[in-house]
Amino acid sequence: MKLRRGILFPLAILLIALVGILYWQTRPAPILTVMTWPGAYGRAQASAQMHPYAAEKNVDVRLAVWDGDLADVRGMVEKRQFKADVIDFELPAAVKACQQNLLEKIDPAILPPGADGSPASRDFVPGAIGPCWVGGMVYSQVMIFSPKLKRTPTTLADFFDRKNFPGRRALSRAGAKFNLEMALLADGVVPGDVYKTLETPEGLDRAFAKLTALKPIWAHDSTDALGWVKNGQAVMATALNGDVQAQKDFAPGMIWDHQLYELDVFAIPAGNPNKKRALDFIAYATGSEALAGVASWVGYGPARHSAIALVKKNPELGTPMRPLLPTAPENFRHAFAIDDGWWLAHGAAIAPRWQEFVTR
Repeated sequence: MKLRRGILFPLAILLIALVGILYWQTRPAPILTVMTWPGAYGRAQASAQMHPYAAEKNVDVRLAVWDGDLADVRGMVEKRQFKADVIDFELPAAVKACQQNLLEKIDPAILPPGADGSPASRDFVPGAIGPCWVGGMVYSQVMIFSPKLKRTPTTLADFFDRKNFPGRRALSRAGAKFNLEMALLADGVVPGDVYKTLETPEGLDRAFAKLTALKPIWAHDSTDALGWVKNGQAVMATALNGDVQAQKDFAPGMIWDHQLYELDVFAIPAGNPNKKRALDFIAYATGSEALAGVASWVGYGPARHSAIALVKKNPELGTPMRPLLPTAPENFRHAFAIDDGWWLAHGAAIAPRWQEFVTR
């Protein structure tokens, strides 16, 4: 009897171990749903962030797409029916959603150091880390010019210099944001004083006066402004860097000086029960290597300085990507961060004057 017990006990332990191994090998992977944008940007994220995270962490990462409508996020939070655990926001929407308590708070302590050992607090560009978001990619408004110009403009001052660089300028009429900041920077206001200046009646008048002196033609949006330079109606324009790089048969010159940048950021809908895994994904996806991977596919800048050195040529086209990136050091020297919190507080008051200005 003792011998039988001595044999059965080890067999029982072995059986339990085998059952445990079988369970861990066959158990369903935990699910994480990441909501982002359709098109090349979403595909780049899937390649550089979602798929590698899924493989490394044994998580079933599912992709969903959206159009940026905050009503979707509000519906998730109010009904506690979460179609997404992590959402890629444009920063203005993330700021608004955070103010409306639609997003979870994020402790920046979760963020790993950069690839060069830099603490996250120093590695991310200004504005990338907020109370409810962590920045991923940077896009910006730049100035572009016709390749037919006899002289090559290189600065914001050149864009406003109609004497030495004659010809019409095309600006987007879509909103005062970008245009008013650019005008004050061109008029000599130091970056740290731009929004304080815009808050005063005199400062607002100063910005509008600078734009009036430029005598721009008003395009419907960034793509429209590019088209006007392409067809010769203007010699320079402002445009979003992504729109410039999307041109297939037109290669204008680009001026990065005093580019005006915003970000796409990751955030978590408030009350999401999958918050722990969502935070883990955000920490991974905003690491230097993952951000560099996205920038190797599309011309948006990694929000971490240490990621730039890791950016490779485009895997499909073999195109060097670094010259196209807003956050490459040679392009980012005089970059200006748009303050979307300021625009949420003041934009509605400025809008009527702006509409009158661009339609008169």
